[in-house]
Amino acid sequence: MSTVQIKGDETPPADSLAGRLGGALHDMMRSSWLVVVCAVILAILAGSILIAVTDPQVIETSQYFFARPGDTFAAIWSAVSGAYVAFFNGAFYNLNRPEFATGIKPITETLTFATPLIMAGLGIGLSFRAGLFNIGGRGQMLFGAAFGGWVAFAIPMPPGVHAAVAILVGMLAGAFFAAIAGVLKAYTGAHEVIVTIMLNYVAGALIVYMLTTQGLLQAPGQQNPKSPPTMETAILPRLFGDQYRLHLGFILAIIATIAVWWVLERSSLGFKLRAVGLNPSAAKTAGINVKTIIVVAMAMSGALVGLAGVNQVTGTETSGFSSGVDAGIGFDAITVALLGKSTPWGIFVAGILFGAFKAGGYTMQGAEGIQIDIVAVVQSLIVLFIAAPPLVRSIFRLPSPGSKRRQKKAKGDIDSTTEAVSA
Repeated sequence: MSTVQIKGDETPPADSLAGRLGGALHDMMRSSWLVVVCAVILAILAGSILIAVTDPQVIETSQYFFARPGDTFAAIWSAVSGAYVAFFNGAFYNLNRPEFATGIKPITETLTFATPLIMAGLGIGLSFRAGLFNIGGRGQMLFGAAFGGWVAFAIPMPPGVHAAVAILVGMLAGAFFAAIAGVLKAYTGAHEVIVTIMLNYVAGALIVYMLTTQGLLQAPGQQNPKSPPTMETAILPRLFGDQYRLHLGFILAIIATIAVWWVLERSSLGFKLRAVGLNPSAAKTAGINVKTIIVVAMAMSGALVGLAGVNQVTGTETSGFSSGVDAGIGFDAITVALLGKSTPWGIFVAGILFGAFKAGGYTMQGAEGIQIDIVAVVQSLIVLFIAAPPLVRSIFRLPSPGSKRRQKKAKGDIDSTTEAVSA
């Protein structure tokens, strides 16, 4: 019986890209929480170096470093410590404020920034758990914001009901737009990465057209591409009064986190989603309709990302929205999902961390003159280190996954061999 050998220069199978992406995602999700924490520490250390080398005082004192090295080290300490104190004051608690009510405002800003990141991160993470790469967060957010926002400014309704209907429509719009990629993936084999990326451009161009066309999304008499303001009846109420921007959307983010956790961990649908994500072939053999699960997973993912979009127009940007209403959240949500290892509560914590980066980054820029791009670099480095667990383990001398198990097995093999030789 002859065997068929595959030569090294032959064309790899069509799904090799999906296999490599799936393997990389699986490795990142399998990384321990200690590796994630170490990745954050490394990124912050790298950010400290960037702050130091770009500080004008450090640059000036470094010119006579060998004559008076203490001046350079003092300038480095002043730059780095001042930047992170400003970050703490802007993201958690302002120590310069004498009153508690004004001192806690930074943490409310952090939670405000975190709210859409948590919602969108849950959607991206859910698709990851199903083995799908939803890179179309921007398009789904725009659809959610556009259709939910249209309900919010164009259709009068009673208070409470208005906001609820706008949120529901926004989620349905996001689900519909994401389901397009799911259907193409399930029934034509089109790769969801390519489809969702291209759908981002479709959504962006369509929303710009609607915002520049009277009778669609453009405000009457408005020449700029901007929508009318959200009606008062559709605005999500503030949680702690008008002096804080934190609104009911944060409570919705908590509810969404609990709901996604329950679906993934306690429901039969969640079992099917996870089964398809781990091994579609085995799931199909077990009787799971893989095509249906793919479409459902993408629709659920888009609904959560659409919730983030409608959160923007009913809670944050209530004076009218433009084509930039997504504020980069659709892409940041990918980072949040990776940092949270695609688990609902991990994403919740990661969303708050990135909300702190946003809130504290603006304070660092205003108080210390730090470039806001440095915060973006830190966020990017977090993803880079999480994507390279062996690098993090080697730097911190962490054991590899299963190393203890392998050592125990090896010891058992040695013991059994020794007994056999003795006998």
